[in-house]
Amino acid sequence: MTKKIPITVAHGDGIGPEIMEAALKIMEAAGAALAPETIEIGEKVYQRGISAGIEDSSWESLNRTKCFLKAPITTPQGGGFKSLNVTVRKSMALFANIRPCISYHPYVKTLQPKMDMVIVRENEEDLYAGIEHQQTDNVVQCLKLISRTGCERIIRYAFEYARANGRQKLTCISKDNIMKMTDGLFSKVFREVAAEYPEFETNHMIVDIGAAKIAAKPSIFDVVVTENLYGDIISDIAAEVSGSVGLCGSSNIGKNGAMFEAIHGSAPDIAGQGIANPSGLLHAALMMLQHIGQGDTAEKIHNAWLKTIEDGIHTGDIFNDQTSKKKVGTRDFCTAVIERLGAKPVHFRAVTYGLPERKQAKIHDVQLPPRADKKLTGVDIFLHWREKANASALAKSLNALAPGNLKLASIDSRGLLVWPEATALQETGDHWRCRFLAADGVALGHENIIALLQQIQASGLDFIKTENLYSFDGVRGYTLVQGQ
Repeated sequence: MTKKIPITVAHGDGIGPEIMEAALKIMEAAGAALAPETIEIGEKVYQRGISAGIEDSSWESLNRTKCFLKAPITTPQGGGFKSLNVTVRKSMALFANIRPCISYHPYVKTLQPKMDMVIVRENEEDLYAGIEHQQTDNVVQCLKLISRTGCERIIRYAFEYARANGRQKLTCISKDNIMKMTDGLFSKVFREVAAEYPEFETNHMIVDIGAAKIAAKPSIFDVVVTENLYGDIISDIAAEVSGSVGLCGSSNIGKNGAMFEAIHGSAPDIAGQGIANPSGLLHAALMMLQHIGQGDTAEKIHNAWLKTIEDGIHTGDIFNDQTSKKKVGTRDFCTAVIERLGAKPVHFRAVTYGLPERKQAKIHDVQLPPRADKKLTGVDIFLHWREKANASALAKSLNALAPGNLKLASIDSRGLLVWPEATALQETGDHWRCRFLAADGVALGHENIIALLQQIQASGLDFIKTENLYSFDGVRGYTLVQGQ
């Protein structure tokens, strides 16, 4: 008898309990060897005053099974409530989000009948680190953090996923023409890693044209690897273009755990009506079965689902008069899939998952880069300053305060140069970055910057942030001001 694998299951909110019931019933009928453990998450937990949406006691199951099948949840509106998805992803170190987006033409209406792509999204870094501050009356900031190790981990995983699943091409998407250091690092690491996988075709696209191409010509993509925010946006575009967000599942993968979920929300407007399409969660469950080594069961269910779709047994969200033969609810759709277990599709190519060991994408250990020769070469000092005097007057005051080993090099407002030789008309503002650089290449210490800050404080100017400027192995470790 096959040993049952413990998994943690959350039925969620809205349509969650209905579609989870269907997914579990189909897997049981197909012979999946599972031992589900149920936890409560979402709206009811939030309403008990738990801002994360998950009880501390539920982590015991997650930390033990390390495999989470999650239905959609409802996050209450208003402040004070944390994203449960982000909490789970970070707590379980689930660095990779995998989202296949496939069209099922002609049975599901789509303008892109040849679409079959997978988006591999970095899950832990970027703007989603959630490091934000209000700095002045007028300006707030959000820090975009990208690490070399984070880039390498997700990019290597994308190549390994492509190799394990018979994919041929990888596309890196970033905005390295504007964010030359953060996104530049991502695309640089992609080029470095790609050289180690010469069997794949590779290319790079800027995110704006990349998103447009995904909407207009998704057939040119195979596997896309990208950063957190871009991946969030383009994966929703891809899912919508494929024909129905309701059909897409996703996995969140880490070295010591995984979470599987539908990409759609809890749809409270149709909850309890028995009409929800369970396909998105079912596809997530197939990814889970593959992950835990039960690819043969996943293959059986997947082919039965394809046969159900091409037989025209459709829920209302994908029903159309041209190809649908019978409109069904959640339970009848579930029954139809179960009835077709063991059957193969005719129109669609039958799915072959192959041996489980050939379908597991390898997760590489990554190392910190070697320590560089790091030298302090200056400092950016951000001021909250809203006097009527112009930037030239501010520069005059700062030059009078600067010690001999530091020289004021520039002042900018939200990145745009305003002194010297302003490149644009100066807007009214209260947020100013004042860049001081070492005079005559003299070596700086932190004490030099502290002395400058003491002078600025004594003058009555309000500094709100400092950012040390460094060179690494003689290469400037910061960007120039826009307009320089």
